[in-house]
Formats: sequence, C-alpha cells, structure tokens
Amino acid sequence: MDEFFTEKEKKQLFALYKHLLCSAGEGSVLRRDARKLKAHLVEAARREGLKRNNFGMNPIIRDMQTALIVAEEIGMKGSCLIGIMLHELVKNNTMTLEAVDAEYGEDVGSIIKGLVKTNELYAKSPAIESENFRNLLLSFAEDMRVILIMIADRVNIMRQIKDSPNEEDRLKVANEAAYLYAPLAHKLGLYKLKSELEDLSLKYTRRETYYFIKDKLNETKASRDKYIASFIEPIKKKIAESGLKFDIKGRTKSIHSIWNKIQKQNTPFEGIYDLFAIRIILDSAPDKEKQECWQAYSIVTDMYQPNPKRLRDWLSIPKSNGYESLHITVMGPEGKWVEVQIRTRRMDEIAERGLAAHWRYKGIKGESGLDEWLTSVREALENTDNDSMKMMDQFKMDLYEDEVFVFTPKGDLFKLPKGATVLDFAFHIHSKLGSKCIGAKVNGKNVQLRQKLNSGDQVEIATSNAQTPKQDWLNIVVTSKARNKIRQTLKEMAARQYDFARETLERKFKNRKLEYDEGTMMRLIKRQGFKNVTEFYQQIADGALDVNTVIDKYLEQQKRETEVHEEITYRSAEGYSLQAPPEENAKEDVLVIDQNLKGIDFKLAKCCNPIYGDEVFGFVTVSGGIKIHRVDCPNATQMRERFGYRIVKARWAGKSEGTQYPITLRVVGHDDIGIVTNITSIISKENGITLRSIGINSNDGLFSGTLTVMVGDTGRLEALLKKLRTVKGVKQVSRN
Repeated sequence: MDEFFTEKEKKQLFALYKHLLCSAGEGSVLRRDARKLKAHLVEAARREGLKRNNFGMNPIIRDMQTALIVAEEIGMKGSCLIGIMLHELVKNNTMTLEAVDAEYGEDVGSIIKGLVKTNELYAKSPAIESENFRNLLLSFAEDMRVILIMIADRVNIMRQIKDSPNEEDRLKVANEAAYLYAPLAHKLGLYKLKSELEDLSLKYTRRETYYFIKDKLNETKASRDKYIASFIEPIKKKIAESGLKFDIKGRTKSIHSIWNKIQKQNTPFEGIYDLFAIRIILDSAPDKEKQECWQAYSIVTDMYQPNPKRLRDWLSIPKSNGYESLHITVMGPEGKWVEVQIRTRRMDEIAERGLAAHWRYKGIKGESGLDEWLTSVREALENTDNDSMKMMDQFKMDLYEDEVFVFTPKGDLFKLPKGATVLDFAFHIHSKLGSKCIGAKVNGKNVQLRQKLNSGDQVEIATSNAQTPKQDWLNIVVTSKARNKIRQTLKEMAARQYDFARETLERKFKNRKLEYDEGTMMRLIKRQGFKNVTEFYQQIADGALDVNTVIDKYLEQQKRETEVHEEITYRSAEGYSLQAPPEENAKEDVLVIDQNLKGIDFKLAKCCNPIYGDEVFGFVTVSGGIKIHRVDCPNATQMRERFGYRIVKARWAGKSEGTQYPITLRVVGHDDIGIVTNITSIISKENGITLRSIGINSNDGLFSGTLTVMVGDTGRLEALLKKLRTVKGVKQVSRN
C-alpha cells in the first residue's frame, strides 16, 4: 500500500476522499457502499493490480478527481461515482462484473461495462486510433452517462499533464481533446468544460499563441472591467424597477474562441471587438420564463440599439442539446458592439451542466432530442463498410453543424443540420420515404430533391413507387443517416441485379443444353473489354447486352480455345487472376464514368481534356456537379491541397467505342510545308481519329503547330503520337 502511493499522493488521497463524500451529498452514496468501496480500493492497491498511465498518474487518484468533476461540474452522483471508482478494478481483473452487480447493483455494473470497454481502447496509447473510433462511439451510444464520464476524465487528464515530460503523448491527447471531446461536450451542452478543453488544447499545442492572448487579456482587464460596469449599471436599474429578480454579470470569452476569431477575421488581437459577453440570469417561475426573458430583452433594446442580424432565439425552439437562451448584440457606449445573453436560472444550469441538468428539469420542457441524436450515431456506426477516418470527419462536422427546423404538413417539427436538402428530410423521416422520394412541396411550391431547406420551411415529400436511389444522390445529401442508407441500398440493388443477370445467363445455358465453364466465361469477359465481372452482369441486367449474343460469343471462345495447341498452359492462371473480388473499392466512393451510365452529373474538365484510358479523378464543383480531371492535370496539385475533401475517385468503365474526345497536340519541327502535309496525311489514314483544326506558326526556320484531333481512347492516341514522331523533320510531339 505504502509503495503504491507517494507521500504527496497520500495527502491528495485523503483530501479528495473527504471532498468527494461531501460533494456526493447525503443519500447519494450509501455509507455501507462507501465503506465497501474503500476496502476494495485498499485491497487492489495492496495487490498491485492497478497500473499508472503513460503520464505516471495514480489510477485511484485520477478516478477520484474525475468523480469530483462528474459530481460538481456535471451534477451526476450515486451510481456514476461508484462506477468511476470501481472500473479500474474490473479492468484489471481484481473484481468481476458479476461481483459488482451483486454488491452494488446492475446500474453500477452497466456504467463499469461501458467504461471498461472504452478504456480498453486506450490500453496501448492515451489517444484513440482511427480504427477504434467506431467502438468508442458505440459504447458512448449505449449509455449516455459513459460519454459524460469520459469527457470529465479527459478534462481531468488535460488539467493534470501540464508539467509532464511526456511531450509526444501530451500533444496526442491535446489534439484529440479539441478534435473529438470538445465537440462532444458542446453537443451535450457542457459549454464550460468544452471551453476548458479547447483552451488547454491550445495551451499544449500552440503555447506561444495561448500566452500571447492571455497576456493581452490581462493587459486590457482593467479597462474591460470598467466598460462592463458602465454598460451594466443603467440596465440593472431599469430591470430592478420592472420588479424582475435577477443577477447580471460580464464574462470574458475563452482564449480559444478569441484565437478562432483572430484566424477567421484575419485581424490582430486589437481588432476583435467582442471579447466579452453580458449575461442576465432571471429568477423566473416555470410558467413565466419566456415572458420575463422577452421583458428583459425589451428593456435592454430600449436602452441600446440592437443589431437585428445578430438575434439568436433559442427560447422558442431550444437547441437539440437542451440549450435555451436569448442572444442579442447591441451598440454600447463608445460605439462598441456588446453581446447580451438573457436566460433563467434553470436555463443557466442546463447551459453550465448540460445533459445531467436537463434530465432534472425535463418535466418542464420535455425531451431534448439527445436520444434522437444518439440513435443517429448508432445508425452511422451500423454500416461496417464506413471508413473510420472519413466517419470521424463527418461526425465532427455533424457535432458542430448549426441546425435548421423544418415542419411537416401536419405541423410536426424536425431538426436537421444546416445545408440539409429535401432528400435528407425524406430519409430523416423514414428510409423507405427517402428511397422513393422524387421531390417535394416546400411552402406550397414544387422543388427538386437537391433543394436546401431553411428554418421554418413546411415540407411535403412527393414519392413514386418507380423511384430508386441513384449514385449521384450521395452528392445531394449532407446527413450521415441518408448517405449510409443510400450506399446500403445501391449495394443491395447492384447485388440483386448481379444475381438476376447471372441466373438469367445460367438458365439460358440450361435451356440450350450447354455446359457452363467459369474459366471460359471469365476469359470472354476480359476479351470483351470489361474491367470486372460486375460491369458485365450489370450490362445484361440493363438490357445493353443480349444473353443470346453472349452465349454465341462464349461458343466462339470455347471453339477457339479447343483449336489452340495444348502447350498454352497459362490459360488457367489467367482465369484465376480474373476471379478477384469484383468490387475493388467497396469501402470508398468511386465514381465509375461510362457514357451509358445514367444519373451521374459529370463533365470533362477543359483545363486538361481527359480521354478514355487516362488516369482520372473527380472534383465536386460548387454547383454540385462533378468535373473529371487527369491525374497529371496542371491544377491537380492545388485542388488536392486546398480542396481535398471535394476529390472523389473515378475510373473508366466498359469500352470506349462510339465516343470521341477532343485532344490538342503540339508539334515542333523544321519549317517545311511537306512536313505539315505528311502529318495531316498520317492523321487522315488513322481509323477512329479525325482532324478538327490546325494552326501553324513559324519562326527562325522552325514551325510550331497546334492540332486538335478527335480520338476515342489513350491507346489510339499513343499509336498516333508514335507515328507522328517518325515523320522526318519533326522534333517534338506532345499532348497539351
């Protein structure tokens, strides 16, 4: 026991234990449970069953510190506190979950189960790896209390590691705090903890920036306090005269939020005007909350000129995390804009303590929408094909996204992220409705699937039984629920069409009393120019390829092979190489470009003029369409660096027959009319290539020609370039 705790830790232990018992309050943790808990922890320490983390933190002290944050700053007690203190014992096999259930109840056991699961993800590193992200969120979604405890634990770690020599792990933990835990705390209404996580993360990752802003705030504190006092004084007097009971205070914004403003507004510290906000907290009866908040609003705006564009009304429709408040920006003395927040005591506690406080008051305002949000988290995680890093980006975006509030024709209210479309709304109501959606009536007017929705819109979805999800729907929707459902349905449709086409082909073989050989069919598919088996069966399903024609070609292939000499033994190896899984990029968005494929809005970029056979990629434009660029396009590097999130994979499919693309060639050679005649003669003799235009410039005995030709694919283009380079007098031929 003595070896497990340092002298400093022993003092900490007893002080924390007393503090925790006091914070838990009478009746929250039974005395007999507290005694048992103490005995279990002493025994675990004696047996050396508990291990320190990468920062050398004592696990018992760390858990006590986390439990204090949960009790005092989040407001959860009882089972949560016992669960926090015991989970290390279960994790290290000093105590079983069955023993916990028997001695402390199943509620404590449920919390420990979630905490053990999430702690296992941190066994190798204090920061989560991308492949563990799904498991982490799944355990969060199983029990809301686990996510609150994990946020408190991360706040605790961030507070304790300021002097740790382990710089590498501190950076990982700090980055993850800003990337994942701060957005989660924000979504759950824990604004105070969210700000602390962001500030500490900035302190560890950008130390100079953090202290520069902190020092600047300290320098301007006296003048700021004086201004706040002069702004508040007349408001205090007027509200008191109206008979309202209230508190009023000024609050300096967090260092991280100031840093964000400096970056976004591209301005120095001195250019940031809203360094603080004024908060008016009213002591209102439940049935008079809205009325008194608007009364206070009226008093403030009578005294100071409001900015109507900066009014935020979360009284009428609270945020999905339960946050309620009225935010206004007014012109204060000396022509300075000042943000004023008006809320009641109940609303303030929810804003400070988030989810736990909201539960306490939910009899007044009903459900917060958090269950709905966590359900959407589960749905996003159910599809195991999701790429975890992509999902982390999408999840972070969903957490911070502003909301729009949309009504059904019956008046039911739904919350969606900003930028959501008619199609998102249809999938939000029900997956079947989304799959059959053909458009909608928004405020009585007919609109298309891609129409973006605004708060207050009344939406009536129009459907058709003939409608099915299309590939380009993935470019229309913004919600993860809709995107996952579309991907899943497209995959199921492709599988059904594949199976149907295959069964049709095999049935025709039986009808004609022919034996079906897989290897021969695979070689035929390759000979016909198909990239994979899926493409081949897709064309049969679409009716683009006739089954009888396929069988005739199969018989020709079989006949050809039987006539070939026996020594060609490599055929079976060739067959095997073709039997690779057909979907090479099942886990990624791959845009397959084909002139016969409908439903994808794409154009070939004019900056690089890609043609069939070029290595290409897709770029999602502002209008929502896709531009196809060559991989070696002059603009490719800049697009990838600045707009990497708008790049989609693309590849050519099927055959290039029947389609021609304009290509510009540059030819340099000796200035002789005979050379030009030879060049045009070669082009005219090439099958499938036509000369569209030619322009010649000559200088100092050399000519430079620009030719535009129509060509079907890179194979034909390469053959043409090879022939042009053999023309006597031609020095250089290149593709622009």
